[in-house]
Amino acid sequence: VSSIVPESCLLIVVGLLVGGLIKGVGEKPPILKSDIFFLFLLPPIILDAGYFLPLRPFTENLGTILIFAVVGTLWNAFFLGGLMYAVCQLGGPGLNHIGLLANLLFGSIISAVDPVAVLAVFEEIHINELLHILVFGESLLNDAVTVVLYHLFEEFASFEQVTILDIILGFLSFFVVSLGGVLVGVIYGVIAAFTSRFTSHIRVIEPLFVFLYSYMAYLSAELFHLSGIMALIAAGVVMRPYVEANISHKSHTTIKYFLKMWSSVSETLIFIFLGVSTVAGHHYWNWTFVISTLFFCLIARVLGVLVLTWFINKFRIVKLTPKDQFIIAYGGLRGAIAFSLGYLLDYKHFGMRDMFLTAIITVIFFTVFVQGMTIRPLVDLLAVKKKQETKRSINEEIHTQFLDHLLTGIEDICGHYGHHHWKDKLNRFNKKYVKKCLIAGERSKEPQLIAFYHKMEMKQAIELVESGGIGKIPSAVSTVSIQNINPQTLPLERVLPALSKDKEEEIRKILRTNLQKTRQRLRSYNRHTLVADPYEEAWNQMLLRRQKARQLEQKMNNYLTVPAHRLDSPTMSRARIGSDPLAYEPKEDSENLPIITIDPASPQSPESVDLMSEEPKGCVGLPPSPEEDEEGLVMRVKEPSSPGTDDVFTPGTSDSPNNQRMQRCLSDPGPRPEPEEGEPFIPKGQ
Repeated sequence: VSSIVPESCLLIVVGLLVGGLIKGVGEKPPILKSDIFFLFLLPPIILDAGYFLPLRPFTENLGTILIFAVVGTLWNAFFLGGLMYAVCQLGGPGLNHIGLLANLLFGSIISAVDPVAVLAVFEEIHINELLHILVFGESLLNDAVTVVLYHLFEEFASFEQVTILDIILGFLSFFVVSLGGVLVGVIYGVIAAFTSRFTSHIRVIEPLFVFLYSYMAYLSAELFHLSGIMALIAAGVVMRPYVEANISHKSHTTIKYFLKMWSSVSETLIFIFLGVSTVAGHHYWNWTFVISTLFFCLIARVLGVLVLTWFINKFRIVKLTPKDQFIIAYGGLRGAIAFSLGYLLDYKHFGMRDMFLTAIITVIFFTVFVQGMTIRPLVDLLAVKKKQETKRSINEEIHTQFLDHLLTGIEDICGHYGHHHWKDKLNRFNKKYVKKCLIAGERSKEPQLIAFYHKMEMKQAIELVESGGIGKIPSAVSTVSIQNINPQTLPLERVLPALSKDKEEEIRKILRTNLQKTRQRLRSYNRHTLVADPYEEAWNQMLLRRQKARQLEQKMNNYLTVPAHRLDSPTMSRARIGSDPLAYEPKEDSENLPIITIDPASPQSPESVDLMSEEPKGCVGLPPSPEEDEEGLVMRVKEPSSPGTDDVFTPGTSDSPNNQRMQRCLSDPGPRPEPEEGEPFIPKGQ
């Protein structure tokens, strides 16, 4: 049956049956008293949730969770209280006497999402991590709002007149209650971590300190009307990394399974007692009030989620889709916290307590039974992403950590202080100061991976010596220690070590936290403090000289270049020769044509034509050959310069003033062609 109906629904049914049996026998069934609920049944569930809270998704979505928990709960409470007051005024003689404060108090009790109910249902449907942490985080953090509103309206009910000052103080008390609860939890978490430093010789009582200090944090917070749930969560989150580094592996296992067992027993008792209390309690049924409460609860939740998500999505990178919004709205389950708060109401100030309790129980039953039973088929129908059953590989975890380092570096370079920057600062402060104070011995300095390896190797070597055999050598023992212990030949078949799940988890955690230690403390980026490259200055000088030479050459070209004659038509040429035959008579040394040397490195580029060796053919002292006469202009390949010389400033054989003047006259290549798409940006060989 539990595959269709959630466990919480079945437990309530069991409670109803048990209550019915007790009443049938003639005895009075026990009622879930608020003291028992808040002091003994609720803390184990919250400690289990806080101690094993998935920190990364929680901190990444903290802004969204806080908006849903604070603004969403306030909206629900006031919207519901205001509308119920209107219903009471219009609802006839039975409801007229219920005032605005009583309705607002009722709204604050019924508006908060219940962590116990959410855990019971969401654990079974295996929803994805994001949705789970959003709904569950909201149910944990809205406790502060509920506590403040509950005590506020309860106090106001006893006042003759509520002033503006009372309202302002009530608003400020929200910050005192929430931040005070967190502060109490952090203090007790640090004390628990510090105590675990000195428990190495009494391992048996190590788990006791975790439970003791957590419970003391809860009681201390409740004593001063602070948020006990926030205190428990803060204590669990703060103490866990340091306590687990100090305590033994057996103590860790004890804490883990004892918390799971304790929380599941509390959960079972809470839902059974809800069923029994429903049968045992005094009820006053008013159709108008109960149906209106149920309807407005659903409307307020849906409207609140839609409006807040529209606002939140403006700032989120990963947007919440309509499917996500539906699951968040549909997952707003009410539970035993609302029932216990209603049960705490005083008859003296709230004569309508029985009617309130009846409406609260109706809402709890509707959300747990109807919404709890239909959420699983709806998740399947909407194809909402489920949680990954398999753990992420170490490769994925290391790359996630690497990306964190990368994003921190990018934020540093940009000068933008985002949450990666502050997370990195916190990690450094934790490593440099806090770990040294709260973690015992060498564990605070030595890399955990090496310490764990040494411990494992030593343990297996001792086991090997005690057993006297070599057939079961695990792969973790080094070959040197094997040879020293028992120098025998190894068996052909390699025996793989059977690692327990806890060991595997520990190795996985050690690899995850130690394989990325690349980010070290460096000086902040400043162009004045950069280390100078010895070759950089020389290269800069050479590039500057070349640039100046090119600029100078371009200027000279602009002033000294002889404009080229426009080509005349054949008729005009003949007319000119006829009018002035002497000017157009061929010269005697017309065979001494200039030689244009071309650099073949990049024929596409006009700058690659080199006109430096414009020597006449006859200047070498050899008579020109008839083949060369026929060729006219000869292209010669330019000899490559030696690698150590600067070809701009090394004087060549053709650097005489006449040649340079000739070069200037002939070196204007005309308008530069546009580079083609496939052409390289830097020509080869330059």
